[in-house]
Amino acid sequence: MSVGSHTAVLLERAVESLNVREDGLYVDCTFGRGGHSRQILARLGRAGRLIALDRDPQAVAAGGEIVDGRFSIRHGRFSRLTEHMAHAGAMRAHGILLDLGASSPQFDEPGRGFSFRADAPLDMRMDRSQGSTAAEWLAHAPEAEIREVIKNYGEERFAKQIAAAIAAARSRGPVDTTRELAALVAAAVPAREPRQDPATRTFQAIRIHVNQELEELSLALPQCVELLEPAGRLVVISFHSLEDRIVKRFLREQARGEALPARLPVRAREIKGPRLRLVGRAVRPQAAEIAANPRARSAVMRVAEKLPQEGARAQA
Repeated sequence: MSVGSHTAVLLERAVESLNVREDGLYVDCTFGRGGHSRQILARLGRAGRLIALDRDPQAVAAGGEIVDGRFSIRHGRFSRLTEHMAHAGAMRAHGILLDLGASSPQFDEPGRGFSFRADAPLDMRMDRSQGSTAAEWLAHAPEAEIREVIKNYGEERFAKQIAAAIAAARSRGPVDTTRELAALVAAAVPAREPRQDPATRTFQAIRIHVNQELEELSLALPQCVELLEPAGRLVVISFHSLEDRIVKRFLREQARGEALPARLPVRAREIKGPRLRLVGRAVRPQAAEIAANPRARSAVMRVAEKLPQEGARAQA
């Protein structure tokens, strides 16, 4: 389903995995342009409710186009999910969806600075009302910090050369446009990956850092578990290995329960049992979806279900 210029990835399977009940309360933590939200609303009954969040004011404005008494949208980060739900008068949810990463409109609007395919100010913020731009960070960050960000968040093997090139260039003047940064990276990378622009990993890394994407995810996941009703579903779609690694590890830990040293004298009832049940295997887009939407090719969806408290204690 394409809404505006954004095609929701794994749309049907994500919403199906939520097990939407007609009278349930659901949270779409990443509204984007509303593809998933509209499908959830289509499955809700009159007593159902959907709360949407997005840190991008433009996405929130797009959400204003949905005129439905069952729907509300809030501007903010999903790392403050508990606070957003409290403000919306909701204490528990029957399903929570996170569709991670930047959205197509953010990449496609040149002025946002997410893409090197058009020359634009080097911004990269999902919420342009707060925080430092990518250009501002590059102007002041130590070279070692730039190197670590590009290496860790971009998994870029030439991070040292790229950071050195940026440091040398900014001594002559600001690095503040997408084309300028892309050209610096291209000149610093001695080898190119097939079918990938040499600047891809660097732009990804800086975007993740500027928006604190991995920190946001790590803060949000425990809140999701706390806020889910028993038998409620958590559905997470990630788009690169760093995100998926965090999601996979967290879900497995929550499904395994508390790990204690062997022979520790603790009563079974005192051990925290598993809080989640993993639902199926990781889901990836099929060939037809990738052909229609190439940005879907790296998507991975993982699903888990909240266990009843008594069930968790019994398994412990």
